[in-house]
Amino acid sequence: MIDFNPFEKIQLPKPKNPSNENEEKAYTLDQRDLIITAFESHSKFSHYSSLIKFLFWTGCRLGEAFALTWGDISRQCTRISITKAYASRVCVLKSTKNNRRRVFPCGKGSKLQSLLLEIQPDSPDPKGLIFKSKAGQRMNLNILDKCWRAHDTKSYRYNGVVAELADQGVVPYLKAYSTRHTFATWAIASGASPEKVAYWIGDNVQTVLRYYCHPDVTKAECPDF
Repeated sequence: MIDFNPFEKIQLPKPKNPSNENEEKAYTLDQRDLIITAFESHSKFSHYSSLIKFLFWTGCRLGEAFALTWGDISRQCTRISITKAYASRVCVLKSTKNNRRRVFPCGKGSKLQSLLLEIQPDSPDPKGLIFKSKAGQRMNLNILDKCWRAHDTKSYRYNGVVAELADQGVVPYLKAYSTRHTFATWAIASGASPEKVAYWIGDNVQTVLRYYCHPDVTKAECPDF
């Protein structure tokens, strides 16, 4: 009965490109440790090895790590208060993603506590940033991407540490956010309850099990977590 199509000029939104499967995967512990070792020994990016260890060993969001100050760390480096995040794109401090404050425990004698004690200044400024660039700037996504993936000059493209390892076939290439996936996956595989892991990384149990737990990765032989 209608002699025209009223929807003819309506443009439907294009479907989003399917996300890369690699973005939702974690590294094995062997691969994680290979990446850490490569950062430690890298001629250009060894400065960032402490940050990479911290991300792998806490599952902390990148912006939360960028915002951490020594005032957020207990005297003996056994507790980390995560209350804020740095939004790199707009260069402002804000609350954590879901406005949840949490305390991340560092066991006495753990790798994480040893790392923090090692990089802690003799008289730490409570407002002093824990992780800085080589130039002493606040860390941000752009700086991390350069040392993790690649950076360009006018005449050449230099691979970052993980991109170099991927080109050599040592590890698959995953984005830096895979540090969070890796921690959550292996924490659960090592016996931590999903409830604990959800609290540690500042999320809910459903999200952890749906997005951050990758049982296929844990099929590899599991060394000491």
